[in-house]
Amino acid sequence: MILTPEQCRAGRSLLSWSQDQLAAASGVAKATIANFELGKRTPYDRTLEDIREALEAAGASFIAEGQVSEGGGAGVRLREFGR
Repeated sequence: MILTPEQCRAGRSLLSWSQDQLAAASGVAKATIANFELGKRTPYDRTLEDIREALEAAGASFIAEGQVSEGGGAGVRLREFGR
């Protein structure tokens, strides 16, 4: 699944994480995260995977476009722990 800039921002927001916190958790430079979220550049696939994996490990769950219902857009939600 491809991570969008909007999903990255939303995932951080759900977790109450700053870009610095995401950078520390993912091993990705803060400048790379900031530029990605602003739509200024698209990181390498491996870098996007590192970002997504860090957010998922903290509880974010990403939804691909059309995954939940027909015509639904891409999204993110907070996973309930213990399930």
